[in-house]
Amino acid sequence: MSSRAPQPAAEAPQRSSPFARVATFVRDKVGHLLHELAKFGVVGGVAFVVDVVVFNLLLFHTSGVLHGKPVTAKAVSTVVATIVSYIGNRFWTFRHRESSGSAREYVLFFLLNGVGLLITEACLAFSHYVLGLQSQLADNVSANLVGVGLATLFRFWAYRRWVFPEAGEDALSAELHQPV
Repeated sequence: MSSRAPQPAAEAPQRSSPFARVATFVRDKVGHLLHELAKFGVVGGVAFVVDVVVFNLLLFHTSGVLHGKPVTAKAVSTVVATIVSYIGNRFWTFRHRESSGSAREYVLFFLLNGVGLLITEACLAFSHYVLGLQSQLADNVSANLVGVGLATLFRFWAYRRWVFPEAGEDALSAELHQPV
């Protein structure tokens, strides 16, 4: 006679409904997205401060090198802030995503930031030259609030999509096509 206690039968694996899988996927994905968005916001905040300080020093400091040239000052300040942003996003915000190769990432990152710069410059130029709003406050609102705000929305979407994409196939598609 065996001294072993009888082993319970192995339970059949639970299969969840498609609704439960979608709900789990959405919960996981939204949580991950919010975490990424928070990190992106911190990096963006630091880059924003660098951008605003450099812009105002170049344009409005008594010996401002680019006094009276707001579009040029904004271009320079954005390039400096872009370098800060790349370092923060590559090595903190999106560090969990595979690197697609430094050269590719650099080119895409700076190209997409160039689009962001054009968005910001368009807002500043329209306000300054078309509307004639040429005060320090008007230049800062149009460039650093409206322009940077619109450019930031574009950059977050573009970075996730092209610069720091997730590896593998679309997770929602894979999750929904699992056998029930």
